[in-house]
Amino acid sequence: MARPMLSHRGPEFTAILRRCEELLQPVMGTRNRIFFFASSGTGMMEAGLINILAPGERLLIATHGMFGERFVEIAKAFGAQVDTLDIPWGCAPDPAEVQRRVAAGDYRAVVVVHNESSTGVVADLAGIGAVLRDTPALLVVDSVSGLGGIEMRQDEWGVDILVSASQKCLICPPGLGVVSMSPKAWSVVQRPGGLPRFYWDFRKAQASVEKMETPFTTPVALVAGLHEALGMIHEEGLTQVLTRHRRVSYALQAGCTALGLPPFAQTPDLSATVVCLQVPEGLSGKEIVRGLYQRHGTVIAGSRNKLAGKVIRIGTMGRCTAGDILTDLHHLEETLQSLNWPIAPGTGVSAASEALHER
Repeated sequence: MARPMLSHRGPEFTAILRRCEELLQPVMGTRNRIFFFASSGTGMMEAGLINILAPGERLLIATHGMFGERFVEIAKAFGAQVDTLDIPWGCAPDPAEVQRRVAAGDYRAVVVVHNESSTGVVADLAGIGAVLRDTPALLVVDSVSGLGGIEMRQDEWGVDILVSASQKCLICPPGLGVVSMSPKAWSVVQRPGGLPRFYWDFRKAQASVEKMETPFTTPVALVAGLHEALGMIHEEGLTQVLTRHRRVSYALQAGCTALGLPPFAQTPDLSATVVCLQVPEGLSGKEIVRGLYQRHGTVIAGSRNKLAGKVIRIGTMGRCTAGDILTDLHHLEETLQSLNWPIAPGTGVSAASEALHER
């Protein structure tokens, strides 16, 4: 990223962008073209909706966490008709319920968060895609915190629009958004009468990608960083990367459970990229987050929504290793002891070490 700046219309950068697409396609599980935007993940969520909607059309949005609710806010901001599939936080969307709702309503799309990082739940995209495949409804998916750390098979699962961003499992700083759309979605995007859009217009992006460009100024340094990061992923091996994420998150869950902080989610489909932990009575999530930072310089997350103080969240994404989570558990034990939580030293580290040997 610190190399001399290239022209975003020049041949040297075009070659880097082309290689990024080639390396990202297997991570996304697609043969579709990939569009790159200077954007946060939220910008890509908005882009994924505004390109498929016409005035008066209706969406069904799964709200099983904070980012499902953000999709609702985005859709309502530009006048979409929104129905919600309300799911208790900590549970995953049920494909059978999606099928029932779609059969009873006329929806342009069903919108799902793949990896709901506010709760640590992974959606069954294969199951949801299967029930939507032969319907007019599109499947729009946010995998901002999942892509690169949790398996994604866009084409096989019938995901019509997949949006993500650079700052999670793709091991880059924030600011670069990516999107891939199916032929089914493209037929909707290019129809007349859709919502007005300019910067986010996938029709412009489609025309530019044929020349291996972006419609507007590309964040050149971020793309250069992504090129290196994708090379790192493929050097390790995508299968090995996904296995490492599962192994490390499983061990961290085991260690934290031994400390009295079990996973928040009430589902077997737990995230491999963020461990969301239930804070027991007598402890405050905010105090744990603050204590880890002040005592050890370790930055984890609490919650900024109705779970504030009730959960803590620890990322296991990107280049996270077994050594990282064992260090985290050591620091977490010390922090909990400072908050007068009764645990024996080494409890969490021992449980995680055993779990690592199991996997």
